[in-house]
Amino acid sequence: MIADRLHTRTTTVGGANAIAVEGELDVETAPQFTEEVELAVWSTVGAFVLDLSRLSFLDSSGLHALLRARAYLAREDRPLVLICPPGPVRRVLDLTGVLDTFIAYSSADTAAAALVPADD
Repeated sequence: MIADRLHTRTTTVGGANAIAVEGELDVETAPQFTEEVELAVWSTVGAFVLDLSRLSFLDSSGLHALLRARAYLAREDRPLVLICPPGPVRRVLDLTGVLDTFIAYSSADTAAAALVPADD
């Protein structure tokens, strides 16, 4: 069941709106992820954070979903910040050459310290 493999929850990091992602982001769960991100981004301003700390698996469809989220925010000149500690997900981002296209931090604490809340 797809819902059992990917869980998201809205939160904040350093005053910025965020989604914490847990589980597997792959060909089956990417559409759900994309829909949840777009809905969350639509009702916010400023930087948006995806906390991938508890993401255990990322395939090419999941990678595409992350790039799509970045493009969706870029249309409004808004940054997408990733929290992605060392591990398999960060390795996928690094090996595919896309890690540098994101603003990425290894922990929520370092991301929070770097973020400045947006004015409404």
